[in-house]
Amino acid sequence: MKKLIKSSKWARRIKWSILTGTILIFAVIVCANYAVRHTAKAFIYQNIDSIPQNKAGLLLGTSKLLRSGLPNQYFQNRIQATVDLYKAGKIEVVVISGDNSREGYNEPEDMKSELMLRGIPEDKIYLDYAGFRTLDSVVRMEKIFGQKSFTIISQKFHNQRAIYIAYAKGLQVVGYNAEDVNAYSGFKTQLREKFARVKLFLDLWTGKNPKFLGEPVIIQ
Repeated sequence: MKKLIKSSKWARRIKWSILTGTILIFAVIVCANYAVRHTAKAFIYQNIDSIPQNKAGLLLGTSKLLRSGLPNQYFQNRIQATVDLYKAGKIEVVVISGDNSREGYNEPEDMKSELMLRGIPEDKIYLDYAGFRTLDSVVRMEKIFGQKSFTIISQKFHNQRAIYIAYAKGLQVVGYNAEDVNAYSGFKTQLREKFARVKLFLDLWTGKNPKFLGEPVIIQ
């Protein structure tokens, strides 16, 4: 009988521990997402006429194709947003920061090719092959490319996180929102973003640095 009572007490403790842990995780996710949205709100632009001018735009990389082999609409929409900014005179040069960590996968080169096809001259495009994470891309924009003030180009949810990082690092940025994808196509991305914002705070709290730095690049 005593064993049954003891077992029942442990079962209740485990249940309460799981419930408490779940509530805590949920609260952390909600707080992290609120903080990022609230901070970035004043620096996000949808209208190209109202966004301030900057010398450089930071185009955050993504894959050209989905795993299925179909075109990635995130990619296409970011390219179009960058072209729109450049042609409107809101940026003079573009720094493409993305992943080139494995053979046959090169986000910066793929994006560069698309930008050139749409009229942006090659000498106005700079490539950052070590933008493995958003934090790396933002920090390297200052440390490698010498830009403390610039325009971040991606979808709204991504811009919000990048802007939060930038201001935490003492940079002056604005974000221009590329068109998003439909809710069904973007569900997994949006779900990952919730947890990415929690990791953002862990990275900032622990003083996480880019995986690679390197020699400075002079933007003309």
